[in-house]
Amino acid sequence: MIAGANVPDVQLLEQTLEAIVIDRPEVTQEEPQHLCLDKGYDQPLGHKVVAQTDYTPQSRPLKEKEENLPPKDQRQPARRWVVERTLAGLQKGRGILIRYDKKEKNYWGLSQLACALIWFRRLDRLCVLR
Repeated sequence: MIAGANVPDVQLLEQTLEAIVIDRPEVTQEEPQHLCLDKGYDQPLGHKVVAQTDYTPQSRPLKEKEENLPPKDQRQPARRWVVERTLAGLQKGRGILIRYDKKEKNYWGLSQLACALIWFRRLDRLCVLR
């Protein structure tokens, strides 16, 4: 799915959830499926889309008060999410960073190739292919 940079992420949430390729396991009371979202999805549209699915939403409120947060030395260390790591890897590709392709199919194919290269390098680093 390709959209303009001026489209808020919350407007693309439904299309993103529908575009998931991997089949989800059966959702049960013992093993619910969680959907981690950031503060940008704490809007009526985001709540509506998540309510249509059988995900258990986990997001921070948009107007979270600082006094409710634990002190900085007691918080969990920050983690680099898979999506953020992948997007950081895609930023290294100039053809993706600056969109030279006029056709959407060409850009989409270049994006898929870049993702395949990122995962190939990751697998190589983990010594799976050696």
